[in-house]
Amino acid sequence: IPNEQTQDPNNYFFGYIGVASALVFANLGAAYGSAKAGVGICSMGVLKPDLIMKSVVPVVMAGILGIYGMIVAVIIVQKVHILLPSSFKDYGANVAYAHLASGLCCGFSSLAAGLAIGIVGDAGVRANAQQDKIFVGMILILIFGEALALY
Repeated sequence: IPNEQTQDPNNYFFGYIGVASALVFANLGAAYGSAKAGVGICSMGVLKPDLIMKSVVPVVMAGILGIYGMIVAVIIVQKVHILLPSSFKDYGANVAYAHLASGLCCGFSSLAAGLAIGIVGDAGVRANAQQDKIFVGMILILIFGEALALY
């Protein structure tokens, strides 16, 4: 028995919003993390320019968040097929909502990770300029912050 709900062409809207959510929110997290950590690097680099390259690690880790969003967006968009009106039933509401949920999960997780990486990166590179022993601890905190996006 065909389900009337599965023949709604508006299901594509929810699927593509999932694609957009994964990409946009992940890139927001990457941009914030890069900017916040970059401010710390610039501030620290005035007094200790020899530590600038060592302090770029948080910016690189924040940039990876955008790649997570792109990967999930590509996976979802491959599942959202542009079909002829006669075959709308192939992309049902339950699948569209699942794609929306997965895009939102990826995007918001990457946004949260970007906030964490930015704050830790900013404080970490400034602290590293004062005490070299804090570098390993900063890297570990950044790794756990990055793991938020992988969940």
